Amino acid sequence: MDPLIGKSVNRKLAAILSADAVGYSRLMDDNEEATVKTLNACRELIHKQIEQYKGRVVDTTDDNLLAEFASAVNAVVGAVEIQRELAGYNAGMPAVRKMLFRNGLLVGGANDTPRSPNGKAGETGQRSIDGFDLTFH
Repeated sequence: MDPLIGKSVNRKLAAILSADAVGYSRLMDDNEEATVKTLNACRELIHKQIEQYKGRVVDTTDDNLLAEFASAVNAVVGAVEIQRELAGYNAGMPAVRKMLFRNGLLVGGANDTPRSPNGKAGETGQRSIDGFDLTFH
């Protein structure tokens, strides 16, 4: 029983990945249409890696993506593979148009709460990822 909300909450151990585009505002100011196209292409690559490593996307907000993994090992390997895929995607782009992603990982307790109708995930410590930063340049 959670004393703050007065009802039972299922808790679980999870690895949370937060992927955030570096310099997103600058890219949007420079060329909004190209940035949205690049962001969508990068998200597609990221989603594939998350699924491959048995994770699930729980939220996307602007240039941030939040995913949950039942295995910390899968989260770390998935984060590394995301960076490799993105490095390959960015290889042919001009330096000023490259979209790098900062990945943070956190392993800890999370509420096992389904997505709400507005698309927000359950209480998983969104934007409080103080794990490690994994960005390939």
